[in-house]
Amino acid sequence: MRQGLYTGMMGLTLAFALAGFAPQTVSDYRLASADKVRIDVFGEEALSGEFVVNAEGKVALPLIGEIPAAGLTVAQLQDAVAQTLRQGYLNQPRVTAHVMTYRPIYILGEVNRPGEYPYVPDLTALNAVATAQGFTYRANTRRIFVRRAGSQTEEPQPLTADTRVSPGDTLRIGERYF
Repeated sequence: MRQGLYTGMMGLTLAFALAGFAPQTVSDYRLASADKVRIDVFGEEALSGEFVVNAEGKVALPLIGEIPAAGLTVAQLQDAVAQTLRQGYLNQPRVTAHVMTYRPIYILGEVNRPGEYPYVPDLTALNAVATAQGFTYRANTRRIFVRRAGSQTEEPQPLTADTRVSPGDTLRIGERYF
């Protein structure tokens, strides 16, 4: 179905890139530090490119400088870039944006290779554990602790095939108690 959305038209790039993003809807996804976005300004190759949201939550673009991006949806970032370009740079800029790479997830605890891993759309907790080369023999395979990006607390959740992971999440697999 995702390929069916892509028609080669610049305006549908966002829909193609984010179709099927399970943890949140496309319009709900908020950018944060370490997200990599592709911004295209139609007819202005020098202003187009791939940009990373920096630690300050901004994207540094050619000609116009830094634009706040953290907390914005992709559509809001697109509008902010177009609005800035209208202020003395271009008359009617046509801007598209989409997420190239989401911020990473972190897997800790009773997995064979704990660490940082790239987020991919439709990622489940079981897929994330498989990416970390599976459970150790001590792992509790029924429950996972999830700390969502921006939160200070972990929440226990059942570890099922439907447990979704979002960009920036920290997953911890605890020890089982016989």
